[in-house]
Amino acid sequence: MGDPRADQVAGAEDQLDPALLPGDAEVEASLRPRTLSEFVGQVRVREQLELVLSAAKLRSAVPDHILLAGPPGLGKTSLAMIIAAELGAAIRLTSGPALERAGDLAAMLSNLVEGDVLFIDEIHRIARPAEEMLYLAMEDFRVDVMVGKGPGATSIPLDIAPFTLVGATTRSGQLTSPLRDRFGFTAHMEFYTPEELLRVISRSAGILGMGLPKDAAAEIAKRSRGTPRIANRLLRRVRDFAQVRADGVADLAVARAALKVYDVDELGLDRLDRAVLTALCQSFGGGPVGLTTLAVAVGEEPTTVEEVCEPFLVRLGMLARTPRGRIATPLAWSHLGLEQRPGTAFTGTLFDEDA
Repeated sequence: MGDPRADQVAGAEDQLDPALLPGDAEVEASLRPRTLSEFVGQVRVREQLELVLSAAKLRSAVPDHILLAGPPGLGKTSLAMIIAAELGAAIRLTSGPALERAGDLAAMLSNLVEGDVLFIDEIHRIARPAEEMLYLAMEDFRVDVMVGKGPGATSIPLDIAPFTLVGATTRSGQLTSPLRDRFGFTAHMEFYTPEELLRVISRSAGILGMGLPKDAAAEIAKRSRGTPRIANRLLRRVRDFAQVRADGVADLAVARAALKVYDVDELGLDRLDRAVLTALCQSFGGGPVGLTTLAVAVGEEPTTVEEVCEPFLVRLGMLARTPRGRIATPLAWSHLGLEQRPGTAFTGTLFDEDA
């Protein structure tokens, strides 16, 4: 039999992937806030949403369609459920990739009751035929259903109940202009501060029945990449470690020991982040180097490096993306404890484009 601890550590970098992982959904459901007042962070978005929803309730009308845009793990699905709860309406959940045909969308729309909320996650990935049907549904609360094929096909208009579409996207730039323009309100989600994540973790620890001192919660918060989903995931890993190796006591020392087991350092970098920086600095002299070459050097797919590692490393100021390739900044050399080689200083500007 293999070493369970080795298996645990081998997949440690998954703990810092902001995307929803298998096993997350059930636990996240219990930790989700139920009302806008319970929702931590996103102060500006909460204020804007409260105005939109309150005005709609005063008019006894269906609110405008709402687009929630931002990186994964920041609470877009939670906000969609809160919107439905605040309106006292039912919510139907689906995702863009699941709507491959216009008929799939037509069946869902025809079953809506007046005032219902339809939530489409990753709406930028919706198939074009379904997207074109959605235009008419959003504007006129009507869909045209095609009956038959070929020259004898006919279009039958079908009225649908007024509803509110809540779309979520991690890539708002990939939305077509006609679809984006049909949303009455767009909320841009921002990464959380350590103080906001501290509140998220303290709330989640209480729901999980876990005693967690403030300093231990703060330690988890500062390593969570500004993302509540990652914060809750690391909290559960600290709880596991405390139950197995510390008699259920999760203090600061235990939290640090647990995060060390999962290869999460003091800045929130994991094994893959450090491997990317190490390859960039040691194997390629600090760059520039292309994404594909860098991915081969660390044994990962280019999309994994580009979508999971790079956004956080760029935010930290450790990696820069330039027209010539990826470049390590002085902060990356310093964090790895390496001496920067002469002639490798980053000389990029704010106007550099991604390679």
